[in-house]
Amino acid sequence: MKYIDEYRDEHLVQALAAQIARKITRSWSLMEICGGQTHTIMRYGLDELLPEGIRLVHGPGCPVCVTPLETVDQAIAIASLPGVTFVSYGDMLRVPGTSLDLLRVKADGGDVRMVYSPMEALKLARARPDRKVVFFGIGFETTAPANAMAVWQARRENLDHFSMLASHVLVPPAIRLLLGGPHNQVQGFIAPGHVCTIMGYRQYEAISRDFHVPIVVGGFEPVDLLEAVFMLVAQLEEGRAEVENQYVRSVSYEGNLPAQRLVESVFEVSDRKWRGMGVIPQSGLRLREEFAAYDAERVFPASHLTVAEPPECISADVLQGLKRPTECPVFGGRCTPENPMGALMVSAEGACAAYYRYRRHSAQSAKQKGAA
Repeated sequence: MKYIDEYRDEHLVQALAAQIARKITRSWSLMEICGGQTHTIMRYGLDELLPEGIRLVHGPGCPVCVTPLETVDQAIAIASLPGVTFVSYGDMLRVPGTSLDLLRVKADGGDVRMVYSPMEALKLARARPDRKVVFFGIGFETTAPANAMAVWQARRENLDHFSMLASHVLVPPAIRLLLGGPHNQVQGFIAPGHVCTIMGYRQYEAISRDFHVPIVVGGFEPVDLLEAVFMLVAQLEEGRAEVENQYVRSVSYEGNLPAQRLVESVFEVSDRKWRGMGVIPQSGLRLREEFAAYDAERVFPASHLTVAEPPECISADVLQGLKRPTECPVFGGRCTPENPMGALMVSAEGACAAYYRYRRHSAQSAKQKGAA
């Protein structure tokens, strides 16, 4: 199958790993931003295939994982209201709030639905004018165009019983936060290919220049990621810091301009809190004033309280690449996909879920392995 099989070719993978091994002369710490890339790395054991000098750490590239606990609690509160049909992607249904999750609301009689597209939520709103239909619009720049279109279409059709609880975040400000952190050890970034499909990669040039750090836009298959690692290592070994595009089959420099214009017409940039990372200035999208009637935060006002994360969960450190999931004391024990303590164990793009699924060892067994 074109663009799939050849990017999983064992001989290409082995050849790229050998090229990387020949290229490095010292140790380098690289971060992949996207959770989908993390799962590919774990699934195919790419980190174990690389030479010891390459350390891959995992970034905050999972929209479910970075949705703050306060927003999850707000979603649960809205979903519990009479007359509300709450619509969400499947991953968000199992993310634990302070005391319960959206699936528990559904089990207790709430009208909570799972969809694969915001347009499904819009279709539901057309069919049920007697219900207040609320769509949980989370994501990075990737899902913003479809969510913007749903709100734009709802206003066009005067579906005033439809609204969106928006929790959109933007990648570049998060990279700046990580690079400016006092404990940062990342020396190169694999930028998320799907985000760049929409936004292009112009906006990464200033980051690369300001922090003198190489950034390579990468895809999601094994060959994509190893080629991106090789391109980063080549820059680091040569003392360069540039933005390069490995994912040329899907990403252009400018990105998808019609999609960008649609997003800008419906959303505006705002400060946004990231789970485990705090408020990052100008790192989110909120609905513009002219779409206020479709903004669930305004339709269902709630008191914004600061909610503490479970003390045992180290998701904040994992999201910033400071620790690995297996360094968490509850990983694989009290925190599993069936009984998650944090969002990173729930999401299909969560780093903890990737380690649990493909490595299947607890924090304790990891310590024993290290001692051996």
